[in-house]
Amino acid sequence: MLLEKNDYSQQIEYLYRKSLILEITSEMDPVLYFYYIDTIGHLDYTLSALAYSSDSIRCTMTAEYLRRRVDTAKEGDFALFPAFMVWLRDNHKEQFEETPILWQLVYDPDEVSGYLGFRIVLDPDSKTPLPPQFFQDMTDDLFGLKFLRSIYPEGTLGKLFAEFKRNNV
Repeated sequence: MLLEKNDYSQQIEYLYRKSLILEITSEMDPVLYFYYIDTIGHLDYTLSALAYSSDSIRCTMTAEYLRRRVDTAKEGDFALFPAFMVWLRDNHKEQFEETPILWQLVYDPDEVSGYLGFRIVLDPDSKTPLPPQFFQDMTDDLFGLKFLRSIYPEGTLGKLFAEFKRNNV
C-alpha cells in the first residue's frame, strides 16, 4: 500500500517523465551506459524508500535489479569504471567535473558519499533524509544533453574511457 503523496513522490514523477527516446542507447559505450543506468537505479531506489517505504514493492523490485548489477560491475571492462573515475579526476579535471555529480561523489575515494544498501548516502553520519530538491538536481544532471552525448564512443567520456582501457588492460 502506498502512502500519501509527498515531496519525494513528486520527485519520482519528475524522474519518470524523463526519456531517452531521442538517444540510441545501444550505441552508447556499454560500460558508461551500464553505470548511467545503475545511477538511475540508485536514484529510483532512494526516492522510492523516501516516498513510500523500503518495504514497498517498488523498492523490492529495484533492489533485486541492483543486486544483479553488483556482480556485473566486477566483470571485464565494467570493473574498470571506478578506477577510470579516479584517473579522470586526476588527469582530466574539467571532464571529471562534467560527469554527473553522483558519479563524482560516489566514485571519488576522497568523498564519504556512496551507496549504502542501494540508497544514496552523502553523509554516513547523518540521519537526515536528502532534500527533495537534491533528487530533481540529480535527475536534471543525469539527463543533460551534453552528458548524454559524451557517453557515446565518439563522445568526450567515451574517448577518454577507451584511452583509459588501452592503458590499463
